[in-house]
Amino acid sequence: MDLQIFISKKGTKVVRATHLHQALELSNEHYPKNVKKWLTDVYQFRDGVRKAERLKDFAKRPLKEGKILDEYYLSLEFAKLICLHSKSKSKLKYAKWLSSMEDELVIANLLSKEQVLAVLDLTKAMGLVSCQLAAEQHHLQTYTDRNGGRASNWWRFRSKVLGYSSEELREQYEMLGKSAKGKSQRQMLLQLDKYEMIRTGVIDMFMAMGKPEAYAKSLGDLAKQFAAELDVELIDDRLTPNTPSIFSSEVNQELAREIKELNKGKHLEMWRPKEAV
Repeated sequence: MDLQIFISKKGTKVVRATHLHQALELSNEHYPKNVKKWLTDVYQFRDGVRKAERLKDFAKRPLKEGKILDEYYLSLEFAKLICLHSKSKSKLKYAKWLSSMEDELVIANLLSKEQVLAVLDLTKAMGLVSCQLAAEQHHLQTYTDRNGGRASNWWRFRSKVLGYSSEELREQYEMLGKSAKGKSQRQMLLQLDKYEMIRTGVIDMFMAMGKPEAYAKSLGDLAKQFAAELDVELIDDRLTPNTPSIFSSEVNQELAREIKELNKGKHLEMWRPKEAV
């Protein structure tokens, strides 16, 4: 399952204890015992070896009517440490993911205010399928140019960068009880993890611009998080490019044109001077 990230009143990114417990595939009946252990155990936090502190590493969520289980909001660092302490077979997967979300916060802090706003605009623009496809083609061209005009290993290379392959998507899709026959990656992602398409588009665009893989992936992860928080609409605008929808009106059309042409317009130019954060 995908862990959902919430924003606390203080602006801190957190996850719910119940969601983390389910993600780690721990027995529901052991939740009260496990969460009590989480809150009283000792961990190697960035600022030293200590127990988790209330309001710093976790906070109790007010119980809603009819709910009997205590719920807690956990900081990303605390949730990652819980994963590493657990005996779950999925602990490495979620520890790595939470670690990447922490890195994302570092990237966000290193970006200028203008760049953060630019990522927000880029996130909305990548909701357009035409922008996603254009970014992919630009990335392919950059890859081909760097490999002497050859693109024989393109799909293998791109799968490694993105962290998934067509085969893995088909397996996940069929686990939903659906046939993956004849389905494209895009069609499957729409059902499995729709905002992954925005992440992919952003990664493709920055790598097409010559940015390092780690940089492109960090901004792609950030854009995916923004997309989820903003509930960005995914629009297939290829058939009706000149018919804006109520949702596409939120897209910066000038930026969208720059993405499709990968030209040196004012929106993309801000990303060109520096090669890495």
